[in-house]
Amino acid sequence: MISLTPVQSLLACCLVLVIGRVLTTRIGVLARYSIPDPIVGGLLFAVLAYLLSTWGNVSVSLETSIKPTLLLLFFGSIGLTANLKLLAKGGPRLIAFLLALIPFLVLQNAVGLGMAWLLDLHPLMGLLGGTITLVGGHGTGAAYATRFADFNNIQDVMALAMTSATLGLVLGGVVGGPVAEWIMRRHKLAGSLDHAPGDGHEAPDLNEAAPPPTAGSFIVSMTAAFVCLVAGGFLASLVEDAPVSLPNFLWCLATGVLIRNAGARLGLKLDDRATEIIGTISLSLFLGMTMMTLDLSSVARLAGPLALMLAVQTLFCALYAAWVVFRMLKRDYEAAIMSAAFCGFALGATATAIANMQALTRRHGPAPEAFIVVPVTGAFLVDILNVIVLTSLISLPFVGGM
Repeated sequence: MISLTPVQSLLACCLVLVIGRVLTTRIGVLARYSIPDPIVGGLLFAVLAYLLSTWGNVSVSLETSIKPTLLLLFFGSIGLTANLKLLAKGGPRLIAFLLALIPFLVLQNAVGLGMAWLLDLHPLMGLLGGTITLVGGHGTGAAYATRFADFNNIQDVMALAMTSATLGLVLGGVVGGPVAEWIMRRHKLAGSLDHAPGDGHEAPDLNEAAPPPTAGSFIVSMTAAFVCLVAGGFLASLVEDAPVSLPNFLWCLATGVLIRNAGARLGLKLDDRATEIIGTISLSLFLGMTMMTLDLSSVARLAGPLALMLAVQTLFCALYAAWVVFRMLKRDYEAAIMSAAFCGFALGATATAIANMQALTRRHGPAPEAFIVVPVTGAFLVDILNVIVLTSLISLPFVGGM
């Protein structure tokens, strides 16, 4: 076994991100569909690790204990760049996004239950291949898997839950970009970077209006991000016994929003560009490590019914994003970006949704409303709505009767 130290693991992840960037810029299909760099590089590493383990009897172990910190740093950075004035401006779009999300949660579970019935599986397996792991992610999947194992005696349920959640991350990152690119071509939409020079639609050069971030501005932003981590962790510990459990990253995001909007009135000025870079680096490292540690041997063992269920869920999510979400969100460029993000957290996680948006906006241009609406929805509101929907479905006699 090859066991990498924390520093070696970070180095390996950085190399994976560099390779992912090279591949996504030089391979036409990856660039055309805006597949995120961490997804491409991380999957390549996972495949190589699987081949080494299978044919060379050599396993590679990464030190990934920093992953939770990276995720919290990312959400803290999102909060630190959240301008509530812009959120108020995007309020109608946020409401429309939620109106599109609520029926999707019910329908995604209905698809899972239908597939479980067709494949002669326990109905709870349908929910496991629904919003429990796809919208809920690894944490929600682990919580419900433990419950199903204890009360329903479902075998290998934890492994199935973790595999489903992990594959959801991959699928959400792979599908989001192509869905948005198809929408933009079909409806002839363009971002500020897509306009030809001289046509009167050039994006303003922000670098000419303001100097680049300095070391001092990075230190201030990093300090604020770590304040979000500490304060968010403290707030989470205060409510850990509450009836409804909220994720830690929600408190980090909320702390960042408070600092960003209340701090400005007290004279605290943060350089949003420095904060965005910190958040982007944290997210890229988190997703890279997640993809690198994907156990393809477990995926192969648990293939079959689960793979078929996830394939149907992916197709349903892509169609829903393209034909429902986009149409409910004003049918403009921002709506296309949010449709890609919808695929990200409807199949994987909010981090995947943000990665989809970053890949698209890097190619086509900024989408400021999307970067406010999607994190607020994905980090907070979707978890509450998901708990309500799941609790209602599990209580039905023909599903769980629990």
